[in-house]
Formats: sequence, C-alpha cells, structure tokens
Amino acid sequence: MVDEIANLLGLPLIPPYSEASGEQVLHGINYASAAAGILDITGRNFVGRIPFNQQIKNFENTLDQITDQLGADDAAQSIAKCIFFVGMGSNDYLNNYLLPNYNTRNQYNSQQYANLLVQQYTRQLTSLYNLGARKFAISSVGLLGCVPSILAQSSNSRCSDSVNNLVVLFNNNVRSMVNNFNTNLPGAKFIYLDVFKMFQDILRNPRPFGFSVIDRGCCGIGRNSGQITCLPFQTPCANRAQYVFWDAFHPTEAVSILLGRNSFNGNPTVAYPMNIQQLASLDIEPNM
Repeated sequence: MVDEIANLLGLPLIPPYSEASGEQVLHGINYASAAAGILDITGRNFVGRIPFNQQIKNFENTLDQITDQLGADDAAQSIAKCIFFVGMGSNDYLNNYLLPNYNTRNQYNSQQYANLLVQQYTRQLTSLYNLGARKFAISSVGLLGCVPSILAQSSNSRCSDSVNNLVVLFNNNVRSMVNNFNTNLPGAKFIYLDVFKMFQDILRNPRPFGFSVIDRGCCGIGRNSGQITCLPFQTPCANRAQYVFWDAFHPTEAVSILLGRNSFNGNPTVAYPMNIQQLASLDIEPNM
C-alpha cells in the first residue's frame, strides 16, 4: 500500500531505516516493523520487533542526519512538506488483545482497550508533530475478523463479528483523534484512510475488483491456509492475483495496490477529509 502511494507520488522505492544513509534519508524512510504495536508490550512473542515508540526515536535520529545535511531551517522546511503515513493498531489486537498468553483482555473491556490505544497513539503522533511533522495520513485497521487466521478458528469459516466490532471501536476513536488534531494542532493536516471500508467493499463484491478467493491465504497451512502462516520455501498458490489474502494475516499485492490507489485519489468516504494527492499539494509552513 505504501509502496504504491510512493510510486503515485513519484518517489523512489523507500528504503528501510536500517539500510538508509547519506542522501537517501532526504527522500523518505520506512520505519515499519513486523509485529510492532502502539503498546510496547505488543508482539513480545516476536524477536526484534520495533514498537512505535522506538520508531519515533529512530525518526529523531534521521532528523539529526537531515539537519546535519541541510541546516536547521531547511530541515524544518523539508520535514513540513513530508507526508507521514502511519498505520498502527492491527498488531495490538492480533499480537496482544486476542492472544491467550496476554492478560490484556482481563484488564480492559473492548472500549477501554480502544481508549487506551488511542490515548497512547495521540501522545505518539503529537511527539511527531513536535518534531516538525505537519502532514499525516493515518490508516484505519482493516477487517481483522476476516483474515484467514481468524477464519481458521471458526467452524464455518465466517468472518468474526466480535473481532470486527473490536476494530470498529478503535477506528472510531482514531477518526475522532484525527478531527481533534485538525482542530487543535496549528499548521497540521491529518487525513483518515478508511481501510476497513475499502476491505469491506472488496469482500462484499470481490469479482469486479478481479478477486475470486476471499476466505483463505495464497500461502499458508491448515484450515483456510491460515492456521500456520506462509513458511520459507513453501510453494504459494499459482494465481495470487485472484486472492484477497497472501497469508494468514496480510493482503496480496493486488489488494495493497488497490488500497494505495484509493488512498491516493479516493473520495471522502475512504479518504477523509481529503486524499493523499490533495494532502501532497498543500503548502504548509513549519512553525519556526
């Protein structure tokens, strides 16, 4: 999704933070990490994950490099023109709240947990604003109740309404957060990308989008190809472009491209209050 957005913006392939150096840091960096969460504890069963708090610290290091190259004033001007794409929250459910080896579900009901996440999320995004970020594209969480891993836990392979309802509470909070930021953070523009709705549209009527398989992964093991996710050297399906899901959790490239294009030039039902193309065209000055 992000790679397609970068392509539509005319940017080169964005390198990961661990590999970016020199002038590369002036053209965009990918700070994402598998299993990363808003909460530091999320994904603790995975080695080497980089939680969002640490990703922000990594951006601070990048900001120092940009300032060294351009000087403070030009660095601030450049950062104000950048688009910060942030999509957090999925792992805080899949690799935290929904796992039996976490106590989170005993500590918080569904609304309390959504509130906890977005309170922390608000602090984190405010930190990025305080570091000079002004243009934000915030992605909602998608239909987690329909991923093959969750389908595999059901006897009838149907989407889990209870899991999707958890996501709706979080997404509603995120949309409210975006509205509050646009009202209260001078000079900033936040947009909300409704990936939940985009996925819903695809799953309700997949054929016009070119998909024929919506209930199992292209690569995986067990029921719905979702009980064990895609393993190294495993042979995937031959017709991946017809699948909505690549593995137990992630969409295929074909879906990611659709989501990216919809985020780039979609209408306010999926990109609110504007799309990424419109966000990119805004001339925003840093608060010097």
